[in-house]
Amino acid sequence: MNVEGDPGARAELARLGVPQVPAVALGARAVHGWNPPAYAALLGVPYAAPAALPPAELGARLDRILEATQRLLEPLDAHQLDSTPPERARPLRDLAYHVFRLALACVDGMDLGELPERWLEERAPADLRDGAAVARYGALVRGRIAGWFEGAAPGEFARTIAVYYGPQSGHDLLERTAWHAAQHLRQLHVLVGRLGVVPAAPLPVDAFAGLPLPDALW
Repeated sequence: MNVEGDPGARAELARLGVPQVPAVALGARAVHGWNPPAYAALLGVPYAAPAALPPAELGARLDRILEATQRLLEPLDAHQLDSTPPERARPLRDLAYHVFRLALACVDGMDLGELPERWLEERAPADLRDGAAVARYGALVRGRIAGWFEGAAPGEFARTIAVYYGPQSGHDLLERTAWHAAQHLRQLHVLVGRLGVVPAAPLPVDAFAGLPLPDALW
Protein backbone atom coordinates (compact mmCIF):
# COMPACT_ATOMS: atom_id res chain seq x y z
CA MET A 1 0.00 0.00 0.00
CA ASN A 2 1.31 3.42 -0.91
CA VAL A 3 0.41 5.25 2.29
CA GLU A 4 2.08 8.45 1.06
CA GLY A 5 0.03 8.69 -2.12
CA ASP A 6 -3.22 7.06 -1.02
CA PRO A 7 -4.96 8.32 2.15
CA GLY A 8 -7.32 5.36 1.96
CA ALA A 9 -4.40 2.98 2.38
CA ARG A 10 -3.41 4.54 5.69
CA ALA A 11 -7.03 4.44 6.83
CA GLU A 12 -7.14 0.74 5.99
CA LEU A 13 -4.06 0.10 8.11
CA ALA A 14 -5.61 2.07 10.97
CA ARG A 15 -8.74 -0.08 10.70
CA LEU A 16 -6.50 -3.13 11.19
CA GLY A 17 -4.97 -1.56 14.28
CA VAL A 18 -1.68 -0.61 12.62
CA PRO A 19 -0.57 2.93 13.54
CA GLN A 20 2.30 3.23 11.09
CA VAL A 21 4.27 1.43 8.39
CA PRO A 22 5.98 -0.95 7.88
CA ALA A 23 3.30 -3.60 8.19
CA VAL A 24 2.12 -6.78 6.52
CA ALA A 25 -1.62 -7.41 6.28
CA LEU A 26 -3.50 -10.56 5.31
CA GLY A 27 -7.28 -10.36 5.38
CA ALA A 28 -8.31 -9.01 8.76
CA ARG A 29 -4.94 -9.74 10.40
CA ALA A 30 -1.81 -7.61 10.35
CA VAL A 31 1.70 -7.53 11.74
CA HIS A 32 3.19 -4.15 12.57
CA GLY A 33 6.89 -3.40 12.26
CA TRP A 34 9.88 -5.38 11.05
CA ASN A 35 9.04 -8.83 12.42
CA PRO A 36 9.90 -11.69 10.01
CA PRO A 37 8.90 -14.50 12.43
CA ALA A 38 5.46 -12.94 12.83
CA TYR A 39 5.20 -12.46 9.06
CA ALA A 40 5.89 -16.17 8.59
CA ALA A 41 3.28 -17.10 11.21
CA LEU A 42 0.76 -14.80 9.50
CA LEU A 43 1.38 -16.51 6.15
CA GLY A 44 1.65 -20.01 7.60
CA VAL A 45 5.14 -20.68 6.26
CA PRO A 46 8.21 -22.01 8.10
CA TYR A 47 10.91 -19.52 9.01
CA ALA A 48 14.21 -19.75 10.82
CA ALA A 49 15.82 -16.40 11.54
CA PRO A 50 19.54 -16.22 10.71
CA ALA A 51 21.81 -15.69 13.68
CA ALA A 52 22.48 -12.02 14.37
CA LEU A 53 26.02 -10.73 14.64
CA PRO A 54 27.29 -10.33 18.22
CA PRO A 55 26.48 -6.97 19.86
CA ALA A 56 30.11 -5.82 19.89
CA GLU A 57 30.40 -6.51 16.16
CA LEU A 58 27.11 -4.76 15.45
CA GLY A 59 28.32 -1.74 17.39
CA ALA A 60 31.55 -1.64 15.37
CA ARG A 61 29.60 -1.97 12.11
CA LEU A 62 27.24 0.83 13.12
CA ASP A 63 30.17 3.13 13.89
CA ARG A 64 31.75 2.44 10.49
CA ILE A 65 28.44 3.15 8.77
CA LEU A 66 28.02 6.44 10.65
CA GLU A 67 31.60 7.45 9.92
CA ALA A 68 31.06 6.78 6.21
CA THR A 69 27.86 8.86 6.35
CA GLN A 70 29.79 11.77 7.89
CA ARG A 71 32.43 11.70 5.17
CA LEU A 72 29.81 11.44 2.44
CA LEU A 73 27.80 14.44 3.67
CA GLU A 74 30.58 16.80 4.71
CA PRO A 75 31.18 18.42 1.26
CA LEU A 76 27.51 19.27 0.63
CA ASP A 77 26.32 22.87 0.74
CA ALA A 78 22.97 24.12 2.03
CA HIS A 79 21.37 24.18 -1.43
CA GLN A 80 22.31 20.55 -2.07
CA LEU A 81 20.93 19.47 1.29
CA ASP A 82 17.61 21.12 0.44
CA SER A 83 17.07 18.90 -2.62
CA THR A 84 14.26 16.34 -2.44
CA PRO A 85 14.61 13.05 -4.36
CA PRO A 86 11.63 11.74 -6.36
CA GLU A 87 11.62 8.45 -4.44
CA ARG A 88 10.59 9.97 -1.11
CA ALA A 89 8.96 13.23 -0.01
CA ARG A 90 11.88 13.91 2.34
CA PRO A 91 14.61 16.51 1.77
CA LEU A 92 18.15 15.23 1.72
CA ARG A 93 18.84 17.27 4.88
CA ASP A 94 16.20 15.36 6.85
CA LEU A 95 17.37 11.99 5.56
CA ALA A 96 20.98 12.83 6.48
CA TYR A 97 19.95 13.87 9.99
CA HIS A 98 17.72 10.81 10.34
CA VAL A 99 20.66 8.41 9.95
CA PHE A 100 22.34 9.80 13.06
CA ARG A 101 19.09 10.34 14.96
CA LEU A 102 18.03 6.72 14.59
CA ALA A 103 21.41 5.57 15.89
CA LEU A 104 21.13 7.88 18.89
CA ALA A 105 17.57 6.66 19.47
CA CYS A 106 18.89 3.11 19.83
CA VAL A 107 21.12 3.82 22.83
CA ASP A 108 18.64 6.28 24.35
CA GLY A 109 15.96 3.62 24.01
CA MET A 110 18.23 1.06 25.66
CA ASP A 111 18.72 3.44 28.60
CA LEU A 112 15.03 4.34 28.97
CA GLY A 113 13.55 0.96 28.07
CA GLU A 114 11.38 2.44 25.34
CA LEU A 115 11.74 3.93 21.87
CA PRO A 116 8.77 6.08 20.78
CA GLU A 117 8.08 6.63 17.10
CA ARG A 118 8.25 10.43 17.40
CA TRP A 119 12.04 10.22 17.85
CA LEU A 120 12.42 8.89 14.32
CA GLU A 121 9.98 11.43 12.86
CA GLU A 122 12.07 14.44 13.91
CA ARG A 123 13.26 16.77 11.17
CA ALA A 124 16.75 18.25 10.98
CA PRO A 125 17.25 21.22 13.34
CA ALA A 126 17.67 24.60 11.66
CA ASP A 127 21.30 24.94 12.76
CA LEU A 128 22.34 21.96 10.62
CA ARG A 129 22.73 24.29 7.64
CA ASP A 130 25.18 22.33 5.49
CA GLY A 131 26.89 18.98 5.22
CA ALA A 132 29.73 20.00 7.52
CA ALA A 133 27.24 20.84 10.29
CA VAL A 134 25.45 17.50 9.85
CA ALA A 135 28.82 15.73 9.96
CA ARG A 136 29.70 17.48 13.22
CA TYR A 137 26.38 16.35 14.68
CA GLY A 138 27.25 12.84 13.50
CA ALA A 139 30.58 13.00 15.34
CA LEU A 140 28.74 13.88 18.57
CA VAL A 141 26.35 10.97 18.07
CA ARG A 142 29.25 8.58 17.47
CA GLY A 143 30.89 9.78 20.67
CA ARG A 144 27.68 9.22 22.65
CA ILE A 145 27.28 5.71 21.24
CA ALA A 146 30.92 4.80 21.86
CA GLY A 147 30.60 5.94 25.47
CA TRP A 148 27.43 3.90 25.90
CA PHE A 149 29.13 0.75 24.61
CA GLU A 150 32.05 1.27 26.98
CA GLY A 151 29.72 1.11 29.95
CA ALA A 152 27.23 -1.49 28.64
CA ALA A 153 27.10 -4.85 30.43
CA PRO A 154 26.33 -7.99 28.37
CA GLY A 155 22.90 -8.19 29.97
CA GLU A 156 21.87 -4.91 28.36
CA PHE A 157 21.29 -6.70 25.07
CA ALA A 158 18.92 -9.26 26.60
CA ARG A 159 16.59 -6.60 27.99
CA THR A 160 13.22 -6.04 26.34
CA ILE A 161 12.73 -2.55 24.90
CA ALA A 162 9.24 -1.17 24.27
CA VAL A 163 9.81 -0.11 20.67
CA TYR A 164 6.94 1.64 18.86
CA TYR A 165 6.49 -1.31 16.47
CA GLY A 166 6.52 -3.92 19.24
CA PRO A 167 8.75 -5.26 22.05
CA GLN A 168 12.33 -6.00 20.95
CA SER A 169 15.38 -7.35 22.70
CA GLY A 170 18.28 -4.92 22.92
CA HIS A 171 20.22 -7.20 20.57
CA ASP A 172 17.43 -7.16 17.97
CA LEU A 173 17.08 -3.38 18.24
CA LEU A 174 20.81 -2.92 17.74
CA GLU A 175 20.78 -5.16 14.65
CA ARG A 176 17.83 -3.26 13.19
CA THR A 177 19.56 0.04 13.89
CA ALA A 178 22.72 -1.09 12.11
CA TRP A 179 20.96 -2.25 8.95
CA HIS A 180 18.54 0.71 9.03
CA ALA A 181 21.50 3.11 9.01
CA ALA A 182 23.24 1.04 6.33
CA GLN A 183 20.18 1.16 4.07
CA HIS A 184 20.01 4.94 4.31
CA LEU A 185 23.74 5.21 3.64
CA ARG A 186 23.19 3.24 0.43
CA GLN A 187 20.44 5.69 -0.55
CA LEU A 188 22.49 8.75 0.34
CA HIS A 189 25.42 7.48 -1.70
CA VAL A 190 23.19 7.40 -4.79
CA LEU A 191 21.58 10.76 -4.05
CA VAL A 192 24.91 12.53 -3.50
CA GLY A 193 26.15 11.13 -6.80
CA ARG A 194 23.10 12.56 -8.55
CA LEU A 195 24.10 16.01 -7.28
CA GLY A 196 27.38 15.72 -9.15
CA VAL A 197 29.43 15.28 -5.97
CA VAL A 198 32.04 12.55 -6.13
CA PRO A 199 31.86 10.60 -2.84
CA ALA A 200 35.05 10.84 -0.78
CA ALA A 201 35.16 7.05 -0.40
CA PRO A 202 33.35 4.01 -1.82
CA LEU A 203 30.53 2.40 0.09
CA PRO A 204 31.89 0.25 2.95
CA VAL A 205 30.11 -2.83 1.64
CA ASP A 206 32.11 -5.13 3.91
CA ALA A 207 30.41 -3.41 6.86
CA PHE A 208 27.05 -4.58 5.45
CA ALA A 209 27.95 -8.29 5.43
CA GLY A 210 25.74 -10.31 7.74
CA LEU A 211 23.14 -7.54 8.12
CA PRO A 212 19.58 -8.33 6.91
CA LEU A 213 19.48 -5.49 4.38
CA PRO A 214 16.63 -5.46 1.86
CA ASP A 215 17.53 -6.07 -1.77
CA ALA A 216 15.71 -2.95 -2.97
CA LEU A 217 17.24 0.48 -2.43
CA TRP A 218 13.88 2.23 -1.83
